[in-house]
Amino acid sequence: MNTTPGLVCAHHHLYSALARGMPAPPHTPTKFLEILEQVWWRLDLALDPEIIRWSAKLGALEALENGTTAIIDHHESPHAIEGSLSIIAEACAEVGVRVNCAYGVTDRHGSEGAARGLAENDRYLSEGGKGMVGVHAAFTCRDETLEAAADLAKRHQVGVHIHVGEGTDDHGAAQRLAPLPTDQWMIIHGVHLADDHGLAGTIVHNPRSNMNNSVGYARPARFTNPIALGTDGIGADMVEEFRLAFACHRQDDVTATPETSWQWLAAGWDLFPEAIDDRVTWNYDPMDAWHLAYTPGVRPVEVEIGDEIVWQNGESTRVDAAEIRARAAEQANRLHKKLADL
Repeated sequence: MNTTPGLVCAHHHLYSALARGMPAPPHTPTKFLEILEQVWWRLDLALDPEIIRWSAKLGALEALENGTTAIIDHHESPHAIEGSLSIIAEACAEVGVRVNCAYGVTDRHGSEGAARGLAENDRYLSEGGKGMVGVHAAFTCRDETLEAAADLAKRHQVGVHIHVGEGTDDHGAAQRLAPLPTDQWMIIHGVHLADDHGLAGTIVHNPRSNMNNSVGYARPARFTNPIALGTDGIGADMVEEFRLAFACHRQDDVTATPETSWQWLAAGWDLFPEAIDDRVTWNYDPMDAWHLAYTPGVRPVEVEIGDEIVWQNGESTRVDAAEIRARAAEQANRLHKKLADL
């Protein structure tokens, strides 16, 4: 059988689509916090509505190219907060990809910045947008901000989308989050969480990103929480992310089998059940864990979302892919120039 439901990227940063080729940071980072400070937090500051729009369109297009029909996105743009989630949702809808949006609230830019982030989550959810309440991480938020995010999520009957224990700087996150109701939360990374961390919710494993940031192997099989797979902004090729998740698991435990990593990939359908009804026809048969773990080059031939064929024979049926790539390249050049001037 070479047909599957649409795949789900359980943690993405769509704005990262335009980060490729960005100028080198002022100094070579030597630890994770420096990567955040010198790379990603500088990038966040340079985002504006047009960059957000075209990065989302490009990221959504690349998701379709890889059979991913649903994205759970986590966004931050301190100088372009208001309306940013709607820009992302509209861009993905134009391409034809399902998206769940959240704005990453943080106190890095003061209490006013945190309040604006909370307000953007509130506005988007109040207007019927599909999403969650975003929080960057416990170590960049005051307890009052974490509580406000949890209260807002409870009011909207959604979960919180938050990075937890990605690097050692987030030590003590589990203890700070423990008093909050985390049942519907998405706990991203969990690399430095204890086995018995006590948090509910789904842990999202991002193996490629964890290696890229040199934060360590999360060993997700040790947790009793549900585990899903994300990319943390490095595209949305979920078959490749599954393959990498298995390789990391096997390196850590020679008895590991690809069925476990496939279960992590399949957990995305619990987070984004609409994708179960999407249909992806692949260029490879059979689409099972043991074959895919050792077979590169597996690509979709046709993608159907909500009874509409949106990808067929290597092309989008809805949008001009060449135009999206060209306009995204223009915005990438703008972004990189802004970064060079920071």
